[in-house]
Amino acid sequence: MRMKSNFLWGGATAANQFEGAWNEGGKGPSTADMFTGGTHTIPRRITRTLEENTHYPSHEAIDFYHHYKEDIRLFSDMGFKTFRLSIAWSRIFPNGDELKPNEEGLKFYDKVFDELLKYNIEPLVTISHYETPFALTEKYKGWSNRKLIEFYTRYCSVIFNRYKDRVKYWLTFNEINCLTVPFGAYMAGGMILDENENNEEIRFQALHHQFVASAKAVKLGHEINPKFKIGCMIAYMCSYPKTCNPNDVILAQQKDQINNMICSDVQVRGYYPGFAFRYFEDNGIKIKMEKEDEDILKEGCVDFYSFSYYMSNVVSSDKNGEEVSGNVLGGFKNPYLKASDWGWQIDPKGLRWTLNHIYDRYQIPVMVVENGLGAVDKLDSDGSINDDYRIDYLRDHIKEMEEAVKDGVELMGYTMWGCIDLVSASTGEMKKRYGFIYVDKDNEGNGSLKRIPKKSFKWYKKVIESNGEDLN
Repeated sequence: MRMKSNFLWGGATAANQFEGAWNEGGKGPSTADMFTGGTHTIPRRITRTLEENTHYPSHEAIDFYHHYKEDIRLFSDMGFKTFRLSIAWSRIFPNGDELKPNEEGLKFYDKVFDELLKYNIEPLVTISHYETPFALTEKYKGWSNRKLIEFYTRYCSVIFNRYKDRVKYWLTFNEINCLTVPFGAYMAGGMILDENENNEEIRFQALHHQFVASAKAVKLGHEINPKFKIGCMIAYMCSYPKTCNPNDVILAQQKDQINNMICSDVQVRGYYPGFAFRYFEDNGIKIKMEKEDEDILKEGCVDFYSFSYYMSNVVSSDKNGEEVSGNVLGGFKNPYLKASDWGWQIDPKGLRWTLNHIYDRYQIPVMVVENGLGAVDKLDSDGSINDDYRIDYLRDHIKEMEEAVKDGVELMGYTMWGCIDLVSASTGEMKKRYGFIYVDKDNEGNGSLKRIPKKSFKWYKKVIESNGEDLN
């Protein structure tokens, strides 16, 4: 099935995973810049000060900062209609709480957006993508502090006004629901919590602050340019019940509610759902809300719903079973599915289910802004990279996306994650590659940074040219 003529085909990235130049142009350190490298078996570490002889992957990443013209030209060669990127908050406000922005940082994005528009590529900008200024972590304890709403809103005001004629599509927070799970405290909330603190209560308090900040940003953005389209972004955690045991079915529903729907209900509908208050009461969570928050949330509902989808999980009230990993949240092994090199279960039909589930609930435009396969890519002797496994993964997901459109889902676009190889957020690796474009760099930071199109590059170019009709 052909997508609508203005369908936004493209790719997605994040500043902290591909931009590099972590301390150039007046940029301050972000939370990502204090995150060491790791592997699938060795977890990344957070360091409050930089350690000698320690690899910090975000510091150079793939150096888009100095390669942006080359990379954008390659995206244009593929026919991108849109490119999702994030603005590094600490490049605009190095400490996060300054009154005046860093002009050199603003000029960098001037150049990036001008280059994109030269090729008629629509920027899709994530305002905050796991890169809170680290000074806000140290001085204010990150998003646990309500003061960050003010700092974030000031940051939004600056970039909205600066780029109001060049950027139409915005996302307020990347995978905002990451704060519903423990590891999200630092990555999504910029918080380093002590073991004796109520981790869950602080995370949901931080989440509330982000809800208010997001709503203020939406209202402000619409005032600055009524043509802005501002969306939420959810890491969709698709959970199936392991059996038809009613306990499993209820558990799967509760996982969906707490891990997904709390966030999108607040951002799309403008208020907390009843099950959120039930969950807070059952788990002894007390959220401090100001009197004006209820009105702020109602006035700042998003224009569209965007999400990441990589895999599905299985949940069960019976705790016995083989566990597997996933994006943000893991679960039990599904015997009907294959898995990636990193153990993420590959489930294209789950994307169709998810699209229908979201659209049935909210009836606003939907966009898949992350979907892709992390794999070990190898250079053949002739210098080619034959990533047929990635083509198969993407083809199967796009087919199910098209089925969802036939079902009546209003789908705006699709930006494949990591369209150029970048640093893995979860493990800090380069070995876990997603891109259509290979970047010569290894887990230790060695390599020439040379860009090499993979077999999937030409395949995706054909997909875009045919508006999704030619998937062979």
